[in-house]
Amino acid sequence: MYLRHDTIQKNGKAYSYWRLVKSVREGKKVRQQTIADLGPLSRAGQEQARMLAQKLGGDQDQPGLFDPPIEKEVAEIRLNGVRLDRVRRFGDAWLAMKLWRMAGLDTFFEKCLPVGREDIPWGVMAEILTVARLCEPSSELHIAEDWIRKTALCDMLLLDETQINDDRLYRGLDEMLPFKEALEKHLKARWEGLFEVKYDLLLYDVTSTYFEGQARGNPQAQRGYSRDHRGDCKQVCVGLVVTTGGYPLGYEQFAGNIHDSQTVKRIVETMEARYGKIDRIWVWDRGMQSEDLLPWMREHHRRYVVAAPKSELKKHEAALRDPAGWKALRNQGVEVRYSVVAEPDSDDVFLVCRSNDRREKEKAMHNKFAKRIEQALQTLEKRLSEAKKAEDEKKVQRQIGRLLQRNQRAAKLFDIHCDKVPERPSTLRVSWARNEKEQAWADLTEGCYVLRSNVLHWSEEDVWKVYVQLAHAEAAFRIHKHELVMRPIFHRKEDRVKAHIFVCFLAYVLWKMLEQWQSRAGLGNSPRTILEELGQITCGDIVLPTTTGQAIRLRCITRPERAPAILIQRLGLELPRRMKIPEGVAQM
Repeated sequence: MYLRHDTIQKNGKAYSYWRLVKSVREGKKVRQQTIADLGPLSRAGQEQARMLAQKLGGDQDQPGLFDPPIEKEVAEIRLNGVRLDRVRRFGDAWLAMKLWRMAGLDTFFEKCLPVGREDIPWGVMAEILTVARLCEPSSELHIAEDWIRKTALCDMLLLDETQINDDRLYRGLDEMLPFKEALEKHLKARWEGLFEVKYDLLLYDVTSTYFEGQARGNPQAQRGYSRDHRGDCKQVCVGLVVTTGGYPLGYEQFAGNIHDSQTVKRIVETMEARYGKIDRIWVWDRGMQSEDLLPWMREHHRRYVVAAPKSELKKHEAALRDPAGWKALRNQGVEVRYSVVAEPDSDDVFLVCRSNDRREKEKAMHNKFAKRIEQALQTLEKRLSEAKKAEDEKKVQRQIGRLLQRNQRAAKLFDIHCDKVPERPSTLRVSWARNEKEQAWADLTEGCYVLRSNVLHWSEEDVWKVYVQLAHAEAAFRIHKHELVMRPIFHRKEDRVKAHIFVCFLAYVLWKMLEQWQSRAGLGNSPRTILEELGQITCGDIVLPTTTGQAIRLRCITRPERAPAILIQRLGLELPRRMKIPEGVAQM
């Protein structure tokens, strides 16, 4: 990464605006991708970033960890004996520790996990597990045997790294798990204090994460609908509740074979028991719907904005075919209109939406699967016509059924027949034709969907904007799976699986905090970029042998290159120069 700036002339003065960019290769071309707009890098901007960091975390330097500036002392050094020892990654773990304290998780675990006879407090083990999951997601065995000795985390926690082993990490998981509910209440208060988050809109979504292995000892490990396209593996489901902006509020774990709709009542009742149900509006996607769910919501005076199943479009055919009454949402590429459908037990409003981008995507998918079906049918037709012996008609029918199953999105577009050739009764033939009625309906409904809500005073745009907030819940799952490596799960015990997901949730809390921090500092919204750049900052012991036979050992932190240095400055942080060394090590 490197810096570029644009100079603008205004009122006879030149203003320079800086950008942090990196080179990205696309085929044979290389283009510059802007990572963050840094603005003028003025003193006012630096002070604003410093004040933001102070608001988020205050003075979070651990007492006694960093040395003050060296006083003026004179010593004669033997230059031929100067060496550098114990080089460790520093910057990413240092930033993760600050995030841990900004979230108030240090005081939370100190309160919940009081110090006993253990060598290392369990709250510290919780911090190690979460920081490792954020910086370099891996197994507990990898943390203990490889990652912990390559990072300066133990130096900053004033621990002996040889005390960190996989058994202690596993026990740390067991100690953390009972405080999941208390943590969620703590986070709610923390989000309110730091970012003034409101809880009137709750977004809910479900995903699955699969196991490597049989997981026979875990009753929740079941086969079901896999979002990871691993139907061959057992899995568990995770339901996540986030607020507007994607701030995590809580989650629940379910058996892998549960239907999404069966999770909603439990989640709604759990959140209401903790935080009350006044002024709550729930949002979820069409996969959550069941016959009795919305009547249950209305019975208890709960409000919602939900997507209706795809089959509901049939009820709104008149609205879809009517060219009048559509309202285009500015700069969204979406048209919406209310549709009147009488329902005996509800006064819900229905909003029909059609998106240009979604239409093009669905059309391309339909064409893709239709082409696959046609090519497979042509191959089957050729094989049957050239067959030298009679084919089993039931077997051919099953082959056609599997073909349509693999290409469900376009299956209804074809009428397929398999029968015997009259001239040769022992020979089968297959014929097909496009179903014009289904094709016309697909052309009409591509890119369309229906939203329903019992909030009657909102405009069309209000309903649509609330629904698209679900993208925050979907983004949270992508981060859990890709950035924090929640999948696959290698644990076998049920509680260990729950603890693994709990640590991933904690790491996502730090991720979201860093994302909001850098966004407000004008650094975009890519926490992984920040962590990777700061991970280049290392620390090491400089050993200076003196002419008197003694050695001076200084644990110093490298000065970052310009790009990481600007990131640190924009975050309002100040990189320390040296760390204290424990007495026993200092004399070595």
